[in-house]
Amino acid sequence: MELADRTIGLLLTVTSLSIFTYYTFWVIILPLVDTDHFVHKYFLPQEYAILIPVFVGMALTCLLSMFIGYVMLKSKKKKA
Repeated sequence: MELADRTIGLLLTVTSLSIFTYYTFWVIILPLVDTDHFVHKYFLPQEYAILIPVFVGMALTCLLSMFIGYVMLKSKKKKA
């Protein structure tokens, strides 16, 4: 079981570092590169650099709120 946990941890670390590197390059480095450079075809327009994290954050907040509400309702039923 320890090997599976280490593998999952490594996979999560590599995934998060890849996303961080891509996003950092997209937001910080790409605006400094000429717009006709070939590297721009690998990235979405700059507007999405703000929209995607905002929508993901809103979705996570909604899911977390629903989970907390579910747990509160379930614990209330156990007391009654």
